[in-house]
Formats: sequence, C-alpha cells, structure tokens
Amino acid sequence: MQIRPSTACTGLTLIELMMVLAIIGILSAVALPNYSEYLRRGHRTEARTGLFQAAQWLERAATANGVYPLELPAALTWQELPDKRYTIGFADGNSPARYTLVATRKPGAQQRDRCGNYTLTQDGRQGNLQLAQGSSTAECWR
Repeated sequence: MQIRPSTACTGLTLIELMMVLAIIGILSAVALPNYSEYLRRGHRTEARTGLFQAAQWLERAATANGVYPLELPAALTWQELPDKRYTIGFADGNSPARYTLVATRKPGAQQRDRCGNYTLTQDGRQGNLQLAQGSSTAECWR
C-alpha cells in the first residue's frame, strides 16, 4: 500500500488576505472615532466634576467669611496635573459677591472637543464657551 501526499494546498490566497484586511480597515474606521468620542466624554465629565468641586469650596468659604474668595487653591485648578485635560479657574468679572468658574481645555486631544469650555456661575447657571456648530449646552452638560 502506497501513501500519497495530499495535493490540496492549505493557507490563504491573496484575495482572502485582502478581504480580511478590508474588513479590519472598515471596522477600524468605525471604531476609532467612537472610542475617541468615548474618551472625550469621560474628560468632559471630569471637567464638570471639577467645576462642581470648586463651586462647593467657594460656597463653603463664602459661608464662613461672608464673601466669595477671589482665588482658588492650587489643588482645585488642576494646573500642574498632567492627567487632567482641563484647568479650572475664574472668568473675568468676578467679585466678592459673584463668580463664574471656567473649565478651560488644555492643548492636546481635548482641544478639538465639540463642547468647548464649560462655565458655572454662583447661582448654578451652566454654560459652554466655544461650542461647535450643532452642539448644545444642554447636550454637553448631560
């Protein structure tokens, strides 16, 4: 009895390989923008949280002293924290009787965010500066 080697070749043809690469390319084109937006949304939540923390600190200070402070502690500004994508600070026109906090985007990936910079006033009004066309403040603060 003679054993013959199999004549069928195994492996991928060039067409099959190109189809796999095309499918990977299409999935990447859809997944990468969605993932980037997911990350930006997380950083937006972080910015809103920072504004609320700074506002709470200001309210506690105003309760204790009778006026709003004109400076924030360094820990609340996030200036020196490289993992934060926003800095927290005051807008122009603050006084001991009122304030407007601004979460300003740092240069980098968050700079292209459609929600722009976040604002929060002493009476709880929420806003955005430099909103992209088609975006709304209500949508960005959700």
